[in-house]
Amino acid sequence: MARIDVQDDLGSWMQLQPDMGAGLVAYSEAVYGKARLPLRVREIARMRIAQINECEVCRNARQEQGPGQGVDEALYAGVAGWRNAPGYSEREKLAAEFAERFALDHVAMRADDAFWQRFRAAYSDAEIVELTMSVALWLGAGRAMRVLDVGQACALTLQSPAP
Repeated sequence: MARIDVQDDLGSWMQLQPDMGAGLVAYSEAVYGKARLPLRVREIARMRIAQINECEVCRNARQEQGPGQGVDEALYAGVAGWRNAPGYSEREKLAAEFAERFALDHVAMRADDAFWQRFRAAYSDAEIVELTMSVALWLGAGRAMRVLDVGQACALTLQSPAP
């Protein structure tokens, strides 16, 4: 049940502050519409944030183009145990680790030179910025929806531009 007086869907809550809501929508469109990282990498990071936030709409969201790019239920099933998930590449594991640490202990991650050495060996600076901005969106927007308890029963199919 929503914690504010709005229709319990994905967007009504943002209409209470439409200028800010428009900014969040534009940010989301940039993350989903301008992404260059592989879909598997993005979805592993997104799902790890969804799990940490306990955001049901985020946990249940699926990418329309996912199956054609190796993003299936097996991929999602491995996210919680990403360290030992079969079939995850080193870059995919690093994306999960980055998302998890960003959400749970960003200060320690910032100071972890060994992590940054591994991360920068696998990702370009532009990719690191893209993943950082994506994780920031997912963490903030997902947590906001969970805290306000809005849109948690919604089904969402995410659309990405064709590869």
